[in-house]
Formats: sequence, structure tokens, C-alpha cells
Amino acid sequence: MNIVLSEEAIEWFHKEMEAKTGDYIKFFARYGGSSPLHEGFSLGITKELPDEMKVHVEQKGIHFYIEARDYWYFDNHDLYVSVNPNVNELVYSYEKA
Repeated sequence: MNIVLSEEAIEWFHKEMEAKTGDYIKFFARYGGSSPLHEGFSLGITKELPDEMKVHVEQKGIHFYIEARDYWYFDNHDLYVSVNPNVNELVYSYEKA
């Protein structure tokens, strides 16, 4: 499983979450909402230090990761993160790994 971020997404994290070199951004399963992978769950993000990383990628000094406890949510799919320029919001898509 991989985390793939567009250049625009990385810039979004710099601007909107004030992420800087050395920061850790976690993608996690949260109860509520829906996604193409699981009804009743959606993807959340937060800036915090990892506990037990399962998937990790570093881009422009920022560490993006998924904890072992949230790995089930991705169901053997890669996570692609981009930005919708019309509303300046993150867009998530998933492709079978």
C-alpha cells in the first residue's frame, strides 16, 4: 500500500495545516460519513506524532502516514491525495494495490 500526494496536496498541507519540515500528518479511519471503500466511515487527517506506523511516505520534509490500527480501512488500496482547485479542498481516491 502506498500514499501518493500531488504537489498541490503537499502545498495544501503547508498552507491549511501549517505543516512544516519534520511534521507528521496522519490519515485515519473515522466513524461517520462514507467513502468508496466503507459505508459509515470516512477518511480523517490530523497532525500528530505516530504510535505504530504501518505505511509512511516523506514528501518535502513532511511525513504522511497510516497507523497499523487504521490499515484495515484501505482494504489493499493505494491512497491518492489531490486538491479540488474550485473549492480548495482535499480529494481522496483509491486504487487497488
